[in-house]
Amino acid sequence: MKKVALLATALAIVTTGSAFAADMAVKAKKAPPVAAFDPWDIAFGGALVSDYIFRGVTQSNHQPSVAAYFEPRYNVTKDLQLYAGVSAESISFANRAAAEVDVYGGIRPTFGAFAFDFGIWGYLYPGGSCADNVLTGGVPGGNVCAVSTTTIFLADGNVMKKNVSFFEGYAKLNYTINDNWAVGVNEYYSPNFLNSGAWGNYASVTAKYTAPSTVFGPSGVGMYVSGEFGRQWFGTSDAFYGTGAGTVFANGIPYKDYNTWNVGIGFTYKVFTLDLRYSDTDLNKGDCNAFTSAFNATGTTNVTPINPSGAGSNWCGAAGIAKLSFDLTAMTNLK
Repeated sequence: MKKVALLATALAIVTTGSAFAADMAVKAKKAPPVAAFDPWDIAFGGALVSDYIFRGVTQSNHQPSVAAYFEPRYNVTKDLQLYAGVSAESISFANRAAAEVDVYGGIRPTFGAFAFDFGIWGYLYPGGSCADNVLTGGVPGGNVCAVSTTTIFLADGNVMKKNVSFFEGYAKLNYTINDNWAVGVNEYYSPNFLNSGAWGNYASVTAKYTAPSTVFGPSGVGMYVSGEFGRQWFGTSDAFYGTGAGTVFANGIPYKDYNTWNVGIGFTYKVFTLDLRYSDTDLNKGDCNAFTSAFNATGTTNVTPINPSGAGSNWCGAAGIAKLSFDLTAMTNLK
């Protein structure tokens, strides 16, 4: 009787084991579902900044500015992305343009730790009016703007074209050293910077340190420190910006080349970033005035070869910047 019981138990174990093994074999043949590759993505976001600084020069008269962008992307492969985008920023120019609207597009190939970015960027400034001065010859108008009821007259002696839109071609390279460090180089060129008639070339180097994700414990807050050093070169403007009949630069101003730099610290939480930054240039107030056509230049002692009026502008000086922004992508944040 014991032998019969033992035999029945053994058969049960063998049967159960065989069934389990068979089930395992069937399950092993079922490959996990493969998610379909969706090449399309959309990045978008916005920002509030205490001062819109572009290459060391304020675009908002050191006042707050708002910005937003929308960027569709197409990933040809995981290492090759095509993109196009549009962004807008509030500004404060002498010609009273309504805003800066940027239209851009390019390609981003990646080779291991090397990330490249090549493209064209168009800077559009709709809604501007020609700005003339009230000082030339002691009579209203410097005779650089066509007769119009919309002409703006600037008391500081500056002038500015109605249309200052322009475009640049650019190339960027970012190299990721490790999880914490990355460095980059950037190159931008425009044949007609700010529609001034002068070519412009900007080159810079960047560095960024990203702190370990545990720096603030499990809070989810991240931190980085980054900086940039760049140099802006210029050609000579057309006669619209000339220093006046009979002067050395009557037919155009050879804008002053300058260096610019910035350094800052940032804090991230989910899709939000708070960036605190210091920016500066080596442009003096006189040459800054000649370049920017600031509508609020003051004084008479900032005389330089390209700024004979002596008015000076603080638009190119030291500035502290606080920026709160949010950035999302459809594939990551909207699923």
